[in-house]
Amino acid sequence: MKKETLSIRFLYGTMVGRAILKPLVHPFASRLAGKFLDSGVSAWLVPWFIKKHHIDMEGYEEKRYRSFNDFFTRRRVSERIDITPDHLASPCDGYLSVYPVDEKRTYHIKNVEYNLEQLLRNKTLAERFAGGLCLIFRLTPQDYHRYCYACDGVRVRSAAIGGILHCVRPMAYTSVPVFVENSREYVALLTDFFGTVIQMEIGALLVGKIHNYHGKVKVTKGQEKGYFEFGGSTILMLVEKDRLDLAERVVENTKMGKEMKIRLGETVGVRK
Repeated sequence: MKKETLSIRFLYGTMVGRAILKPLVHPFASRLAGKFLDSGVSAWLVPWFIKKHHIDMEGYEEKRYRSFNDFFTRRRVSERIDITPDHLASPCDGYLSVYPVDEKRTYHIKNVEYNLEQLLRNKTLAERFAGGLCLIFRLTPQDYHRYCYACDGVRVRSAAIGGILHCVRPMAYTSVPVFVENSREYVALLTDFFGTVIQMEIGALLVGKIHNYHGKVKVTKGQEKGYFEFGGSTILMLVEKDRLDLAERVVENTKMGKEMKIRLGETVGVRK
């Protein structure tokens, strides 16, 4: 088993680990790490990180990286986006899992129940997604950390919710209610094909910053929405009941309870 996995098991699965974890999840720890990773002193980490994670640098802008975060937030030269209007696209690279939302506006990930009202801090908005779907896109440190809008729409609400910064690996979010405790930002989009859609970015351990662009009210699928600085992160989407038919590959993996690898712009499903 990989060392990283063992460390997460220790932090979330033992009493000693949870005691050590408490100061680590505080935003101050992430801000401190962020200052180092923003500095030129961290640039030496770039070639080591590329080699360790076998990252193919073809297709990225050619530039000299001033710091590790300058590398981590690198931009690809081009993207392949499914632009069919009634298709929902993946907003990022990562691993996708899908969970049904019940009529009480909750969804379950193994032993943990997540409540949409707690997640959104908005009861009226949460009610829209009763019986709908929750799509979770988990980004690993080696993934591309810029993300886009998954569909065309009009922004009708934006919110930023403070919190702590748990790890977002499965060991963590199946042990504690990570997604309702972590710092997060979301927009509610009014769309032609999917009703109201929530697209939420969730910070994680050693991710002190979520950078979102807040300019335009009307947005288009594939338009860059923002980026994460270093660490594993998560994008969560909520879709209303009877609005989305998931792609066959997504359905098959969901039935088996498996995460599936997905790429930014790839089709997740089509309007019902």
